[in-house]
Order: sequence, then structure tokens, then C-alpha cells
Amino acid sequence: MASFAKIENNIVTTVVSVVNEVLKDSNGVEQETIGIQFLKSLYGQNTNWKQTSYNTVGGVHSLGGIPFRKNHAGIGYVYDSQRDAFIPPKTYNSWILNESTCNWDAPVAMPIDDNKYKWNEEILNWELMNG
Repeated sequence: MASFAKIENNIVTTVVSVVNEVLKDSNGVEQETIGIQFLKSLYGQNTNWKQTSYNTVGGVHSLGGIPFRKNHAGIGYVYDSQRDAFIPPKTYNSWILNESTCNWDAPVAMPIDDNKYKWNEEILNWELMNG
């Protein structure tokens, strides 16, 4: 199955799956444009669609394939046409967009040890979780 994100005002409003056979051209090669035309025939010609991949997170394809638009699209994600990337909603105001992953990073690295931490936006640092 191929996944497509419907984009309105640069925000993902819907994510749908399309059977891969629908995307194939006369040579049997999958084409994003064919999937987009199929979805426009269902949802309207004025709709805006981009293909996305469940296997892509942070610019890495989990199965070793070609990463697709940095992240799998989710409802509320921003589609950034300059980066050709889906960017998740910003977690905290202080967090910074990582240009290589198009995910949000804390301004302070989380400690790497056996403890569990949560971000505290008031102190702009990680706090040890109790329990």
C-alpha cells in the first residue's frame, strides 16, 4: 500500500492508503503522479496530495529504501515545500528544527544513562522522572 497526505494551507488534514497497483504506469512502474490523479478523481481536482512513507522517519528509511520526504505524514504535520518534507507539530516552544531530520530537538541533549527523563519547558532542561 502507498500512503498519500492531503495538504490544505500546508497542513496535512488526511492520510490515506492506495493499493500499489493503482500507481503503476503502462510499464508497471509506480508513479506518484498517477496516485495523485487517482485521489483527485475521488476527492476533487482542487485537492493537493503528496506521497508519504510509513517507513521514513527522520530522513531514514527503516527498511533500507530511499527515504521519502523526511517523515511519514500525520494529521497536523506541516508540508514544507522548500524542504520537500513533512514536519511534525512543534513539541515545545524552545525546541529547534533539525534540518537533517526535519524533527524537533530539545535545546539541551537528554542525558544518556539508565534513568528516564521528561522535558521541563519552564527550566528548559530535562528532569528525572519519578517511578
